[in-house]
Amino acid sequence: MKRIINTAITALLLTSVCFLPPEKASAHAKEEIKGSLVIAGGSLGSSNKDIYESFIKLAGGVDKAKIGIIPAASGTLKSSKEFRADLVKYGVKEADIEILPISNHDFSDTVFDEKSWKNNVHSKAVGRQIEDLSAIWFVGGDQLRITDTLYDAKGKSTLALEAIWNVYRKGAVIGGTSAGAAIMSDVMITGGDSLGGLKGEFTGKSESAKNKEYEPVRIEKGLGFFQSGIIDQHFDERGRLGRLVATAVKYEKQKKKYNSYGIDEDTALIVNNQEKTAEIAGRGGVTVVDSSKAKEHKGKINNVSISLLSPGDKIDLKTKSFTIHSKKDATKGNEYHQFKPLEATGVLTSYGKLKPYLSYSLVDNSSTDSVKSYLYDSRGSGFALTFSKTEQTNGFWGYQDGQKDDYSITNVKMDVAPVSLQFKKDKQAFKHYQESNFALPERTERGTIKGNLLIAGGALGSSNEAVYKKFIELTKEGADAKVGIISAASGSLSSSNAFKNDLLKYGLKEDNIKILPISTHDFKGTLVDESSWKENRNRDDVAAEIKNLDAIWFVGGDQTYITEALFNPDQSESKALKAIWDMYEKGAVLGGTSAGAAIMSDVMLAGGGSLETLTKGFTDTYNGMEQQEGGPGYLERGLGFFQNGLIDQHFDNKARLGRLIATAHEKGDRNQLSYGIDEDTAIVVNNLKQKIEVVGRGGVTVIDLSKVNTNPKIKSEYKNILLSTIAPGDSVDLRTKEIQISQHKVRTKGNEYGDFEVAPHSGVLTEHGTLSKFLSYQLVDNSGEKEVKAYSFDQGKGVELTFRKTKKTDGFWGYKDGSKDDYSVVNAVLDITPIAVKRK
Repeated sequence: MKRIINTAITALLLTSVCFLPPEKASAHAKEEIKGSLVIAGGSLGSSNKDIYESFIKLAGGVDKAKIGIIPAASGTLKSSKEFRADLVKYGVKEADIEILPISNHDFSDTVFDEKSWKNNVHSKAVGRQIEDLSAIWFVGGDQLRITDTLYDAKGKSTLALEAIWNVYRKGAVIGGTSAGAAIMSDVMITGGDSLGGLKGEFTGKSESAKNKEYEPVRIEKGLGFFQSGIIDQHFDERGRLGRLVATAVKYEKQKKKYNSYGIDEDTALIVNNQEKTAEIAGRGGVTVVDSSKAKEHKGKINNVSISLLSPGDKIDLKTKSFTIHSKKDATKGNEYHQFKPLEATGVLTSYGKLKPYLSYSLVDNSSTDSVKSYLYDSRGSGFALTFSKTEQTNGFWGYQDGQKDDYSITNVKMDVAPVSLQFKKDKQAFKHYQESNFALPERTERGTIKGNLLIAGGALGSSNEAVYKKFIELTKEGADAKVGIISAASGSLSSSNAFKNDLLKYGLKEDNIKILPISTHDFKGTLVDESSWKENRNRDDVAAEIKNLDAIWFVGGDQTYITEALFNPDQSESKALKAIWDMYEKGAVLGGTSAGAAIMSDVMLAGGGSLETLTKGFTDTYNGMEQQEGGPGYLERGLGFFQNGLIDQHFDNKARLGRLIATAHEKGDRNQLSYGIDEDTAIVVNNLKQKIEVVGRGGVTVIDLSKVNTNPKIKSEYKNILLSTIAPGDSVDLRTKEIQISQHKVRTKGNEYGDFEVAPHSGVLTEHGTLSKFLSYQLVDNSGEKEVKAYSFDQGKGVELTFRKTKKTDGFWGYKDGSKDDYSVVNAVLDITPIAVKRK
């Protein structure tokens, strides 16, 4: 959440309680507690039904719940009022929800001076008010404000805190988000980051960091409601595994009794104290750190066990064992992937966030037993992180929200060792770079195209109402639209049947949806041999059926299967493809996800990874789906429905920035933009208005090479690439290339929230590690930096990425789904430099 008061100013306003020595236990440590906890990791979405309904149920249900909201952590009453409104939306009577007068400071959005509320924590009347409640919620902000309010000057519990403990013991539920989660354990982490933690820098007071690129970990005394370990929050988003591991080794290792828990944003750990269990709910995950067998020596930390759990998974807090959701299958011995993963070295790493990286690259990958990542400052001083399989390691896979991969991981071994890296410009780094031999297809003049496109970046959730409704709306026939599904890219009909069911859920008629018999290969799980369908592409009755449709959808899989099914062997257009063009030109809608997005432009990105394409160039051979996970770039002819640039998909999750830049430079039109579409996100292309709009849940990266400079003697050296990252509600004018930002956002330029120095993006523990968020938080909404860097490398060769602000760079910020940050970035500048890397 975008805080109102600068954290440095906040620290000066607080008189914090004493630092908690590790040997001190909570005064309430061994009491029987009938109440429960709902501990949310921050950025809790108003639409997160599972967490809100769990909290309300534990409070007694909509008819019996009496809920008190403690606003002390925040600088305003806004978040408290919004949480109250959310509870009302989920059925609680407004009269049964109170914002409790508990704070040690004034709120900036009221006339009243709430600093006087500090004395209320000693009031018997306020104590009685609390004793009448069945639930208490702590909003986010600064956790020190909560503890400073509820402890007295000597660190003793106030009457208000004792009243909270009384209702908790008797059965009330206590919940909180962000700061309201941090206060839950005895050992309360109030500041610092992973690099500071792994360097062993801890403090019990507010102090300026000696190196401003990282902060020492600050520990204070929490309220201790969660009695089974340490809690950390905003966990994955802010790359906090390093600081939690360091804290766990320092404060929990000796006990060997408890694990430590890192809770992602929009996610909650729901604790049942009577059963001594916890369950994960929401949209992210919980990382469990077991430091009981860890060893620490000369900056090294070895043998830490980490597990990453997902919604529906459960934890036995007493035995420290896990129960994985029953709909998931174990991956051990049945790994799906067989590619050799690169080390996670920066913003160009495929699956570069911690959980996806360990899921795809390690536990569900039979080709490796360990993977490595890094965390370091701008001098290259930091740590190598090694994640390894052991006998106890397992992965569990299933689908969520339609056909999105959903992983849980148990007992991965983590080792940390100091490392020093040196990066030097290397003009000869990529001397074996191979330019693409792909021949650009001759463009057919299509005339006016009245139809529209909906191009989804992959992993489209069944619950993504905005995308599905937009697809149906574009048909102009609404619920009466006739839709054909082309399943050629897939290995089975499951994704086609799933999409059909989703269309039915959103209002289409079953008789109007048909899976078209177009494929060149057989599908698993059917009695028919669908490879015989390859002749259908030139059947007149199939072409006639296509012309009668209002929309066509291409499912995901391998994009080369789609083009193989619709082009004739001599690369001429089949009758089926001509029929698709005919309906599209007359006003029909074409849509697709993943592979169904890749086929949309003339030049189709069919394979390759970002780092490998920048360092090795392109290849003329293709070895199927595994090449989509890495290797040199591979291009084929697409179907060309999108005539305004290049398209790439799975963009953020598979880190495809490098391969899209290289492809656009070699084979694109410099006067057009290129578009990288994130998962669960789509662009809507209005051909008549020549406009693109973003819908869904992620973002779109827009690449402009019109001003790029290159050196023909140095491969993959680029200067002045223009990068924009836009979000749902934003749009692009295809004629002028101007970007329009959603009106709910305000400009950050001249009003930047952050003012700090930034360490390079170095791997899975980098804060705000996705491309769009790294640019938003670390560069554009930060007055402390004019440029930020990222390094990606393999076997001593790689690239330095320098992201810069210029006069034309702009940032925009707003809220979405409650109080989640929603950023757009326009015209950041990227320079790419080949480098040699030395490791000490």
